[in-house]
Amino acid sequence: MSGFGVEGIREDFSTVPPLSLYGTSKKASELLALEYGAAFDFPVWINRCGVMAGAGQFGKADQGIFSFWVHRWAMGKPLRYIGFGGNGWQVRDCLHPRDLVSLLWRQMMEPGYNAPSIVNLSGGAKSATSLAQLSEWCSKRFGPRIVEVDQAPRPFDLPWVVLDSSLAEETWGWKPGISVETILEEIATHAETHPDWLAITGG
Repeated sequence: MSGFGVEGIREDFSTVPPLSLYGTSKKASELLALEYGAAFDFPVWINRCGVMAGAGQFGKADQGIFSFWVHRWAMGKPLRYIGFGGNGWQVRDCLHPRDLVSLLWRQMMEPGYNAPSIVNLSGGAKSATSLAQLSEWCSKRFGPRIVEVDQAPRPFDLPWVVLDSSLAEETWGWKPGISVETILEEIATHAETHPDWLAITGG
């Protein structure tokens, strides 16, 4: 399949609609940024990131699923496996903001660097975690609990999204350094010390 390999989804993966309104808005933003750069000779770098995760991440199901899941588990709030047989097999990769910052700094300091305008930045296959695996981690960390099941499918929900950041490594020498285990423990500690975080962030 074009744009897809053993390490995950590459930059050349098809973005032809239908993408969902959310996905289309992101693609439109990329095009606007590139057009602006071309029109005004302005350097533009587009970083397609995996799921950002760490202490202080918004605890919302649609933005920050790792934080959402860990915080709700810690607080004893309801959780559900939705669609795909209700098994929690949906997989996402995750990326800590500290791993992102090093490249952002380089991109700002080296606007003329010879590199592709668009790169994936993610924890990749090493960080890929299903909801079922996340539940297993939470069960060991906080104690077991029941996860509800809703088998109704959701439009545009994808079973597996793992980004391949090989291009960023080849062109920028960039690699993530913070493991998924470290990220989850950081979120768990934040959940214990900030029990009101879900209410603050709307999760």
